[in-house]
Amino acid sequence: MRAIVLGSGLLGITSAHYLQQLGHEVTVIDRQPTPAAETSFANGGQISVSHAEPWANPSAPLKVLQWLAREDAPLLFRIRADLRQWLWGLQFLRECTPARTRHNIEQIVSLGTYSRETLQQLRAELGLEYAQRTQGILHFYTSQKEFDGAEAPARQMRELGCDRRVISADEAVSMEPALAHIRPQLAGATFTAEDESGDANQFARALARRAAEAGVQFRMGHTITALREAGGRIDHVEVTDAEGRFQRIQGDAFVLAMGSFSPLLAAPLGIRLPIYPAKGYSVTMPVLDAARAHQVSLTDDEFKLVFSRLTTPEGDRLRIAGTAELNGYDRNLNRVRCEAIVRRVEQLFPGAGDTSQAQFWAGLRPATPSNVPLIGRTKLGNLFLNTGHGTLGWTHACGSGKSIARIVSGLSPEVDFAFTGMQSALPRIAAAAA
Repeated sequence: MRAIVLGSGLLGITSAHYLQQLGHEVTVIDRQPTPAAETSFANGGQISVSHAEPWANPSAPLKVLQWLAREDAPLLFRIRADLRQWLWGLQFLRECTPARTRHNIEQIVSLGTYSRETLQQLRAELGLEYAQRTQGILHFYTSQKEFDGAEAPARQMRELGCDRRVISADEAVSMEPALAHIRPQLAGATFTAEDESGDANQFARALARRAAEAGVQFRMGHTITALREAGGRIDHVEVTDAEGRFQRIQGDAFVLAMGSFSPLLAAPLGIRLPIYPAKGYSVTMPVLDAARAHQVSLTDDEFKLVFSRLTTPEGDRLRIAGTAELNGYDRNLNRVRCEAIVRRVEQLFPGAGDTSQAQFWAGLRPATPSNVPLIGRTKLGNLFLNTGHGTLGWTHACGSGKSIARIVSGLSPEVDFAFTGMQSALPRIAAAAA
């Protein structure tokens, strides 16, 4: 079967790898000159099954209202004359009930656990190196209210097989001595030993090289302009190359893995995807004082920031990422938000990183209102989805890629998840892709 993968980010590359492993002739198309050059370029680096509590939860509506006037708010909702934004916002509010939150956590944990295991298998099979650390992820809290609110989701995650343990502030400092500076402010923490971290971009490029060596074709610098339907199926994809030349590329199956741009390509086909871009920020800086820098990957839940340490032969770096700005497809850096991240780093770990060499980045994360991604079939017989992963694209990449490859091949996925267009899928998700 000729499988065409649209997008060369983490989701596109993992999809291509597993499709090729199942014997398909695979072509990947992307407008960028190299793989993983957009949302997969400089994310937070965490493989965080424990980060399963969605943005949409019972406490979210009040927080969003409190944050509306703050330029440096963890979640900044810029109200626009954009119908898609308003519809997404209404769906987000519907997902904030306790029942919906519990259900969405179940979906996210199930896919995350499977994906983490799949990554570990892939790493062992191919010998991939990407500054990985397998020291777990520590969620720390400087607000007693936030810490108290974390206990119920952590308990549900443990019941679902994600061993996110609640620990004391002293245990957290013992586990990560770099937190000693803020010990008086620490209310407590949770720790998930099985979680990991690593450079997602380095992983994606390494896997892309292996895929190319195995026969996957990469058509980089090709801008996808349209999918064309004939007889209830996709006949071909229209692209323009780097010189502006028009081409039609035919295939037997098409996997839409274009992140925040997936809804724009799907809409002319009558497929409405509940995805809206959530601009996330990251700061990368060299380690200045190794003794003050964290070793364990951290999550600052109150400020919605994640901290990873990426150590390679080329250097030792700190990567801090997070927050979300719902402002359409704008990718400009907001200096206030960038400086807020650096300020928080200095509050927590003064002198650990060289802030004078901080590199800022922003990427559009494809967010669904529930944080549950869209993976599976559409109403068109040969068009498949692997998109909408929001802040968890790196966490869910390998499991999603392997699952969509199996679905395209007519095989059952190996994980219990609400795949779109399948019998086990939730009606609301299946309807979104219909």
